[in-house]
Formats: sequence, C-alpha cells, structure tokens
Amino acid sequence: MKSFLPKRQFNYTYTKKFHYKLHGYWFKIRANKRSFTLDIPHHKHIFWSWCGSFFGIALTAYLSVKTNSPLLIAPFGATSVLIFGVPDSPLAQPRNVIGGNCLAAIVSLIVLHLCGSEPWAMGMAVATAIGVMQLTATLHPPSGAVALVVMMTKAPWEFLVTPVLEGSIILVLCAVIFNNLAKERTYPKYWL
Repeated sequence: MKSFLPKRQFNYTYTKKFHYKLHGYWFKIRANKRSFTLDIPHHKHIFWSWCGSFFGIALTAYLSVKTNSPLLIAPFGATSVLIFGVPDSPLAQPRNVIGGNCLAAIVSLIVLHLCGSEPWAMGMAVATAIGVMQLTATLHPPSGAVALVVMMTKAPWEFLVTPVLEGSIILVLCAVIFNNLAKERTYPKYWL
C-alpha cells in the first residue's frame, strides 16, 4: 500500500560535513611520524647530567635534613630531568624553573585557601597555573605537579618560600655549575 505521507528526507550535506570533521580529527591524532626519539648525547654530557642531578637533589635533601625544613618535593625530580637532561629546552631555563614553580605555588595556594582541596579545586589549581605560566612565558611542566602537591598536602603559605623558591634556586645553581663544565654545553640560554 502506498503511503501519502511525505518521505523523510535525510540531510546529506550535514552528514558529509560531520564525516569530514571526524575524518580530520582522526587524521590529526594518528601522528605524522612513526616515532620520535631524542638524540643520544655524548657520554660526557651524560656524565655531567648525572653529576649535576645527583648533587642538586642530594644538596637539596641534605639541606632539608640539616635545617629541618622540607626543601625537597617530588616535582624537583622532573625539574632535574629537564635542566640536566635537556638544558637547551626553553622549558628548562631559570626563568621557567623558578618562575613557573613559584607561580604554580602561588596560584594553588590561593585556590586552596579560597576553595579547599576538593577534586574540582585541584583541577582548577593545575589549569589556572598552566594558564598563568603561559601568560607570563614561564611554562615549566613540573610546576603542574607543584600545584598538585600544594593541594594534596594542604600546604601553608610558607611552602612558597620553602621548598619551592629555595629548592628551585638550588637546582638552577647546580645546573649552571654542572652544565657549563662540559665544553660544548651552555646553560642558561637566557635568564629572563
């Protein structure tokens, strides 16, 4: 029996646009190259990186024990990877290390004291810290972890100075000393 109702029309134009956008999205996330590897540095650079990170973290830990104040936090391990492993990176420069860590600590301390340490506040602290670091050109990936440490430990305002500022300065000074011991290396590329 024939229906007298109009046939349902399907909007093919909309479907094509959606398919094109979906295809473009999948094309972007599949990546361009098979794999990316960092070049293996010369054995002298590896030696100086090892020495610098060893002394930087050991000195920070030693001062922590001697002064009975916590100068060592987990994000400093990741900072050491950057400043000793890839010292030419813009993310490893003193401005980024000290500025990024301090800004992340300030932002997260403000969020902590205004909003508490709820899960959504943790997300807000990290996201806001990233935004502030981007706005001030002080992006430093371990600083995202600094923001989380502040939120998870419910840190007091003194956390900004000890361990964040003092520990960051100690690591940067060790990076300046040990990265410049290798003849072909120069650290920092810029201070500000």
